[in-house]
Amino acid sequence: MKRQAHQPTLITDAARSQDEQLRSRQVRYIVMMSIRAACLIVGAILVSVNAPLLWLWLPLCAVGMILIPWLAVMLANDGPPKEKHRLSRTHRQGAAPMALPSQPTGRAPGRTIDPEP
Repeated sequence: MKRQAHQPTLITDAARSQDEQLRSRQVRYIVMMSIRAACLIVGAILVSVNAPLLWLWLPLCAVGMILIPWLAVMLANDGPPKEKHRLSRTHRQGAAPMALPSQPTGRAPGRTIDPEP
């Protein structure tokens, strides 16, 4: 009798738990929103001190204040990639359509009841 080669499961191949994924997304969101707040504060300071090259720094701060919240929400709602076997079930090739026949096979046609006498 031939033994099958058993590949041990590596801990690095295991998926992260839902709580761990949620926690990492929350931390990433807080860090990105803190960067946005820093852009707002730096922009206000640059305007108040009338810094040189204000025409360059102020649009950069504005872009940071506009794009970072959008990216933070997109990344916070992002989950792990789908598994390959879950995707393959939805796109079966050569599968029969899942529709009922127009009339049951091997039976007489059904009665139609007219609501009008």
